[in-house]
Amino acid sequence: MKGHRLYIDGEWVLSDSEAFFDVVNPSTGLVIGRMSKAGADETKRAIDAAAEAYKKWSVTPPNERGAILRRAYELLMENKREIAEAMTLEQGKPLKEAEGEVAYAASFFEWYAEEAKRIYGETIPSWYMNKRIMVLRQPIGVVAAITPWNFPAAMVTRKIAPALAAGCTVVLKPATQTPITAVRIMALLEQAGLPKGVVNLVAGPANDIGEALMKDTRVKKLTFTGSTEVGKLLMQQAASTVKKVSLELGGHAPMVVFEDADLDKAVEGAIATKLRNCGQTCISTNRFYIQESISQEFIKRLAERLKTMKLGDGFEEDTDIGPLIDNKSYLKVKHHIEDALKKGAVLEYGGGLKHVGATENGGYFIEPTIISGICKDMIISTEETFGPVIPILTFKTEEEVILAANDTNYGLAAYLFTESLARSMRVSEALEFGIIGVNDGRPSTAQAPFGGMKESGIGREGGKYGLEEFLETKFISMAL
Repeated sequence: MKGHRLYIDGEWVLSDSEAFFDVVNPSTGLVIGRMSKAGADETKRAIDAAAEAYKKWSVTPPNERGAILRRAYELLMENKREIAEAMTLEQGKPLKEAEGEVAYAASFFEWYAEEAKRIYGETIPSWYMNKRIMVLRQPIGVVAAITPWNFPAAMVTRKIAPALAAGCTVVLKPATQTPITAVRIMALLEQAGLPKGVVNLVAGPANDIGEALMKDTRVKKLTFTGSTEVGKLLMQQAASTVKKVSLELGGHAPMVVFEDADLDKAVEGAIATKLRNCGQTCISTNRFYIQESISQEFIKRLAERLKTMKLGDGFEEDTDIGPLIDNKSYLKVKHHIEDALKKGAVLEYGGGLKHVGATENGGYFIEPTIISGICKDMIISTEETFGPVIPILTFKTEEEVILAANDTNYGLAAYLFTESLARSMRVSEALEFGIIGVNDGRPSTAQAPFGGMKESGIGREGGKYGLEEFLETKFISMAL
């Protein structure tokens, strides 16, 4: 079985201990690869390499940086099928969905290949005739990028593409569940002509690698996607050296369907936001608020639509929904369903749970499930489920549902469906979330800012806003 290596200073290397960890197929529970296991020493060498490479990369002309990113985009698209297959093996999402993610991941290379040339400074009129004021935007330095397992391609490129465009160098730590996709992307960056040390990959225990990254004063910036709990811990650690942080954390997204909505459009929006990646996305809807007068019709149409969707291995033809990532996720979703039903909720559709894996490490599937009669004392109404469960709540008035939707510590994404332009603007402005989808269950795109409010994070990824996260502002006052 192939053992994948770390990528440090332009070389594919084993860890000092020559230890590996297994990578498991979540559809079967079987081991499909092994990854070299890094620790603090390997992480330090990766930082050494990034710090040395920064000296040249930070002053490389932006058109040259952009040309490498453009070539990386082309290579990613040329190898889309191969990378998608690796992703389906280690992450479980259906192959057609994995191919879509590779294209989405590539779009960040494409976008930032152009944005690299658009890092502008300013001149500001002085109050004194003999003074000139200039403002420069310069790369922040070495970046620590920590990515999650649910989007193992897109979360890598969404972080490293703007960092590279800005002139930063990177130490990347992918999730231990999904390192192979990151390895494939590093190989394509190498092929695209990226100089050695500009991006380095270390995989292994989060504590060892994270501590080494957070303690090193040469690491000037942390960009992290993951749980709010871990994000808070990293933020505390980053404070010891006052690193700049971008945190894309948990969510508890509401979706509001008003009685004037196009119900077929709302049903498709619900499918897009909830069942993509088996509900394992940070912007998945966790609370479905349906206006009372249409709630039964919405449930009926949604159930009919779910009957057409196939649950299974991501490599099987026409699979729409794959497995949960592991046993821990399976038990959490199962607990959320059982807790809701125990407390009076009604099972409207689905609810089937099964373990078909060859081992306890994978093969956990849950049918798309609709539950109505949700109330505030149910765990599912306050905790992020990260699974294909659709909890239905009802409301009477616009004012009522805005208060309910905002009643959470999270503020990443929210969705609303209405045919009223005035209502769409009123509600969008009132919702306390960083991303709003109006009649749109798939709002994410490379050119727009992605990020949340409240405990859903700090900073933005995507568009010109994502580039700014990797730049420092320098003021120069010049007396003539």
